[in-house]
Amino acid sequence: MKIYRLKLLLIMMSFGAFAQTKKEKDLASIKAICGCFEVNFNFAETFSYSKDSIYQPSENKYDKALEWVQLVDSNEDFVSMQHLLIVGDILNPYVIKHWRQDWMYENTDSFTYAVDNTWPYKSNEASEVKGQWTQRVFQVDDSPRYEGSATWVHVDGRSFWSSNADAPLPRREITKRQDYNVTLRRNHHEIFDWGWSHEQDNDKLVREADKKDVLLAQEKGYNTYRKVENERCIAAQVFWEDNKEMWASVRKQWNTIFSMRQNIQLKDKVEGKRLYQYLFALQSNAKEDEISAIITSFLF
Repeated sequence: MKIYRLKLLLIMMSFGAFAQTKKEKDLASIKAICGCFEVNFNFAETFSYSKDSIYQPSENKYDKALEWVQLVDSNEDFVSMQHLLIVGDILNPYVIKHWRQDWMYENTDSFTYAVDNTWPYKSNEASEVKGQWTQRVFQVDDSPRYEGSATWVHVDGRSFWSSNADAPLPRREITKRQDYNVTLRRNHHEIFDWGWSHEQDNDKLVREADKKDVLLAQEKGYNTYRKVENERCIAAQVFWEDNKEMWASVRKQWNTIFSMRQNIQLKDKVEGKRLYQYLFALQSNAKEDEISAIITSFLF
């Protein structure tokens, strides 16, 4: 009996060690997203299903950028990182706060995009997200954008994560297209020795209340993040050091909203301005009360 118990204990320990190793690989893959990168953005509309004879497909999109991905916070169950664009020439660079992504292990609170700046809250069973990481993506003003949950896969020398997520229109189309209102994103993130890639197979959907979604078109996206010397992104690092406390206050306000576990609906504009315009105009020493008042004004 003692030998049996010893064998059972060794088996349980081996499973525990394997699980720990798997999670460590997950965290290493997620943190590999951080650093200084030359980015290539590529999007092409692949299929059109419109019955309108005058339908015009979106033009192909090609763009390049230098981007710093700053590790903001991390522990064994959570990683937060901020993307910062660097534009202009080497002697006079200009930094733009870009999107943010948080990764949460076995997260049960979801805010899945619906339509019209609305993110309904849903509580998931722990069994539904066991071993999974939620990637929650935020707008430049740290308001919600979209999220998906899936398991990181490490096999045959590859490390990747794939999920589906409903989302608002991409920034490249939000001012150009009014013929669809939801993007079903199929996101695939993969880590390589040269950096990482973000591959997308997206549906452009027309969503109306009490009706079945209509598929207008599909597109392919392939964005590559090739790692370069961190010194090339010093301007972004300095920017973040100067402004991180103000944006920490912004995140604190949003985290309070998320913690209420209620549906989130946002106004598009307040007094003719978008949320990011108010926040980007703040000084780095802006007070929490001022930030809270701005964000609250955009909530329904």
